[in-house]
Amino acid sequence: MEKATFAAGCFWGVEATFRKIDGVVSTQVGYAGGTEENPSYEDVCAGGTGHAEAVQLEYDPSKISYEHLLDVFWNIHDPTTLNRQGPDLGSQYRSAVFTHSPEQEAAAYTSKENLERSGHFSAPIVTEITPAEFYPAEEYHQCYLEKRGLSE
Repeated sequence: MEKATFAAGCFWGVEATFRKIDGVVSTQVGYAGGTEENPSYEDVCAGGTGHAEAVQLEYDPSKISYEHLLDVFWNIHDPTTLNRQGPDLGSQYRSAVFTHSPEQEAAAYTSKENLERSGHFSAPIVTEITPAEFYPAEEYHQCYLEKRGLSE
């Protein structure tokens, strides 16, 4: 199994999307890309920690490639909006790929560059690509939409 970590707005919907993908074994929502160890949801929402709401996946690379996960990531949010996804505003909702290896970093940059060259978006892609440091969110955030019957 391998790990992948993405931030694409509110982690509840992002997690629900990735949970449905064949080859994704498990998901966990949490916080990545900040300066404080083990931040709380309240700390992250206050904006002082620098973390993004993120989803860490465990996936089976014999069933799904990292590149395919990147394709899903690019298609579930708008990577051209800085610190915003839909109605959610703030740096905790930024677009980011948090990498777990030099190979993932290279794949993420290649994927981003290919998407930029494709002309799919009329604005520049603002997604950050940075090494993963992930802190799990509180239990009540895990599988949040599923627990409430809001995920298909």
